[in-house]
Parts: sequence; structure tokens; C-alpha cells
Amino acid sequence: MEDNHIYQYSLLNALMDGVCETGISVSKLASKGNQGLGTFARMNGELLFVDGKVYQLEAEGKVREADDSDQIPFAVSTRFVAQQTRALPLKDKDDIDSALNGFNDHATNLFMTYRIDGRFEYLKCRTVRGQEYKGQPLAELGKKQSVETYENVDGTIIGFRTPKNWQGFGVAGEHLHFITIDRKAGGHVLEVTAQNVEMQMAVASNVHVELPTSDDFNAAKLVTDDAGVKEVEG
Repeated sequence: MEDNHIYQYSLLNALMDGVCETGISVSKLASKGNQGLGTFARMNGELLFVDGKVYQLEAEGKVREADDSDQIPFAVSTRFVAQQTRALPLKDKDDIDSALNGFNDHATNLFMTYRIDGRFEYLKCRTVRGQEYKGQPLAELGKKQSVETYENVDGTIIGFRTPKNWQGFGVAGEHLHFITIDRKAGGHVLEVTAQNVEMQMAVASNVHVELPTSDDFNAAKLVTDDAGVKEVEG
């Protein structure tokens, strides 16, 4: 992977349809950059790829380092090289979007990637518990997700901003996962507050998409569910 190119496996629409039995291995994703996001087979928890290691963020905020053979049905990754670094406060998630716009206001229809390090005064995170039956859609799983809150914790947020008209390829708006510095807790970020953190940012204009060849993917309707995505992603 070249610096700041995006690699994506599968489509968000397929995940919304519950297509998540198999995918690529953790070892393959690890060869596609140094940071990323996604989920695991049967949507069992969130995936966070940071500093070259892949972690499974499980219900109740638990974390485990993934095995090389674990299956990933959906993921986005990049070989992240910061193009700008700045210190800033975060009153809420909107401040992340504002920082990205301030970094490059001509990237509305491009991907943007980022990393935020420091102490977070408050975080509200969720994790999906995993399918209860084959083909269970993500929107249904989102109604039973595990939600945890953290206060005054040191850690890292990895995020991607996908263009709003690319909803089938990524997640419209902000999609970001958090992990503590000791790698013992984390989740998908719903709310965040910080007094002073370091944010690194980059624009990505090259996107490489690999599609599954499974029967489940071939049978999926791949209909965009904007409301369902918004409800699950927060």
C-alpha cells in the first residue's frame, strides 16, 4: 500500500444486509497499512487497527489482540502518514469535523483519515455484540449494542471521514474507534470531550475496493439504508 491510499474490503451495504460469515484474514489486513477500522465474523465486536496491530473491541468494553487467522467481513485501512498535526480541544464530535475542514476545505468528496492521541475527559462508546442468527442485519444488532462510558482516560482514536455520497463504500460522516493506551478498553465512539489532544490528519484520494465472491454477497440486495446507518453509527 502506498502512503495514504485507502484499502477497503466489502461494502457497508453488505454489512447492513448481514453478510459477515467470512472475509479476509487479520494477517491480510495487517499488510494493507498501519491503521483502520472494521468488524469481525458475525459482527462480533468492533475492529481497530492501530500501530500495526489489530484489536477486537468486545462488548462491555473488553479488548483482545486478534489472531492472524480471525476473519474480517468488512474493513477500511490505510498506510497513514500525517499531512498536518495540531493540538486542539474537543467539545464534541463536531469539532473533529471542523478540524478536518480547517485542514483542507477542498476535500468534500475525498476520504480523510486521522488519529487523535491524548487524555479524553469523557467518552461514550458502543460495541456490537454479534449476530444471534445468520444474516441478522446490522440495524437490528444496533438495538442491542453494549454501551460504556469513560472519564479521564489516555488513549487513541482512529477515524475515517467518508464523503456523504459514498455511503455504500464507507460510513457517511465520522466513523471512529477508541482504545486506551494500555489496550484494555475501547469501542466505537458516540460522544467525546477533551481539553487538549493531538490530531494528525491526511487526505486520501486513492481508494482500492476488494469485493467478496461468496454466495451470501452475491445474494445481498445492497440497498442503502441511510436511517439504519445513522442509528447504528451515532
